[in-house]
Amino acid sequence: MATLDKAVIIRYERGGKRLEVLADPDLAMEFRKGKNVGIDEVLVTVEVFRDARKGERASLKDIKEILGLDDMEKAAVEVLRRGELHLTTEQRRRMVEEKRLKIATIISQRAINPQTNTPHPTERILRAMEEAKVSIDPLKSAEEQLDNVIKAIRKVLPIKIETRKVEVVIPPQWVGKAYGKLKGFNVIREEYGSDGSLRMVMEIPAGVMDDLIKKVADITKGEGDVRMVEK
Repeated sequence: MATLDKAVIIRYERGGKRLEVLADPDLAMEFRKGKNVGIDEVLVTVEVFRDARKGERASLKDIKEILGLDDMEKAAVEVLRRGELHLTTEQRRRMVEEKRLKIATIISQRAINPQTNTPHPTERILRAMEEAKVSIDPLKSAEEQLDNVIKAIRKVLPIKIETRKVEVVIPPQWVGKAYGKLKGFNVIREEYGSDGSLRMVMEIPAGVMDDLIKKVADITKGEGDVRMVEK
């Protein structure tokens, strides 16, 4: 269920009357794109309002007149699909800043400085975004905006998107602990040795390399091995 503090109003108007629902903005956009997101996840409450800010619920008569429906949940889905998303100034500001940080974090994980072959810290990317006057759309996903942001900050920051293929070897005594924690990486092949050790080949963004090395060292108390197979 979406939380009220992050919720935005989605409003559908017809014939001078309006219906509103309270929804998580990011999940609402995912829902509209046909992603597998449940209505209970998107909405704060599966109810339709005449005025969501005042907490005034719409009657079934209103819903029938505007949407031709007599089911509250179906009406909420229709408003979610067809309504216009309304943001307050503060909501827009907060969403822009959250999206900006998310984009910068993703770039830090996927890109490197070609001059040093090391990742750019998130803070450096945020400064480059500010210097390049990057505009962030709070209603678009971070992934949708990545290409444009990278293109913009290349004018002020040397940056290169690079992936690496790495091999991770986990000693047998640490396999049980390590397996679940490493499955989040892009594992393209795995096999077990005759001694019970686990060998995983992964394809990862260059900027994640240091995090992976640290994670393997922490899990195996320094006994695991991470080595690059190819760029």
